[in-house]
This record gives sequence, C-alpha cells and structure tokens, in this order.
Amino acid sequence: MAPRLKEKYQKEVVPALVKEFNYRNPMAVPRLRKIVVNMGLGEAIQNAKLLDSATVELGQITGQKPVITRAKKSIANFKLRKNMPIGAMVTLRGERMYEFFDRLTSVALPRVRDFRGLSSRSFDGRGNYTVGLRDQLVFPETDYTKVDKIKGMNISIITDARTDAEALALLKHLGLPFRSEAPRRKGEEAAEGTEKTGKAGG
Repeated sequence: MAPRLKEKYQKEVVPALVKEFNYRNPMAVPRLRKIVVNMGLGEAIQNAKLLDSATVELGQITGQKPVITRAKKSIANFKLRKNMPIGAMVTLRGERMYEFFDRLTSVALPRVRDFRGLSSRSFDGRGNYTVGLRDQLVFPETDYTKVDKIKGMNISIITDARTDAEALALLKHLGLPFRSEAPRRKGEEAAEGTEKTGKAGG
C-alpha cells in the first residue's frame, strides 16, 4: 500500500499545481526527489560514544541505517583530522521519503515549542529547502530515556522544481507549515540561511 502522502500528491497536489502554474503536462509538475537528514557532531572528536548514539537515534527517526560522515580536511585548532567521523546522515527516497515527510509535518513540527511556522524565505534558489531542528525528541521514535545529549539535525528537502515559487507551492500542498510573510524585496538573496526551530514542547 502506497504511503498516504504519496497518494495525496498524485490525487490532490498534482491537479492543484497544474491549475496554479498552468502546466501543459502533469509530468511537468514538480515532485520530491529525496530528503537528506544530517546530524553534525563536532563533540564526537572528544567523545566517540556520541556518534554511536546519534547513529542509533537517526536510524530510529528515519527507519533507515545512517552512514557516517567524515571530515574532508584537517583543522588543527579543533584537533580535527581528515576522515575523522563527525556525524551521521541518511538519504531517503521513495516510500520512506514520503513517510518521513508525513511524520515531519504531522507529528514532529507540531511538537516544537512555540512553533509558529517555517520561513518561506529559506529556499536555496534551486527549489530546495532546509529546516534545522534543535532537538531530536520532537520525533516520538526517539527513546528519551536513552538520550545522552540533545542533538540537532538539518533536514534538506530536495525537489525537481525549476523555481523556488514552484517548490514552495509543492511543499505547502504537501503540508509543510509555512508562516505568512511579507513578499521578498527586489535584490534580496534567494537564501537567507537555514530555518531553525526550537526544542520539543512538554
């Protein structure tokens, strides 16, 4: 059985975007390509166990085994050596991608304390959007009794939209909660930094 959100995309989102942007062919409607979830842990340089727990927690949150990310170069001031493990990452595609996006919008973000919506100004100019979470406990899959440290993560939502406006419409129709904002002034850069959200509510 296809994920709920994938069915919604096919039955509701595609027709809505065809009408909104006058696509001649439904195949031209933008879609999600992949979601990359990354936990960066600079503290792992001194405490390797943090990386072990991050890998377990990221696997619980995404339902997929993470890969270890490694330093691309050495930085003496931080006692960082090239290829040293510094984080964990998961790339989601297909049904797992839709399932994760569904849980992000319907479960995790509503659990963020004082959440008032995401900024629509944090696209990268190529139709992709990154949201930063400060606390892994907004995902109920995480066992809070075994959490040794609050860990943030970046969630990059990659689409094949040609413009940020089309990507914004796609993500809105899929349920990503954006807050109302004044239109961007001419000359402002497309990306104004990763959107950061706070800790889980009580």
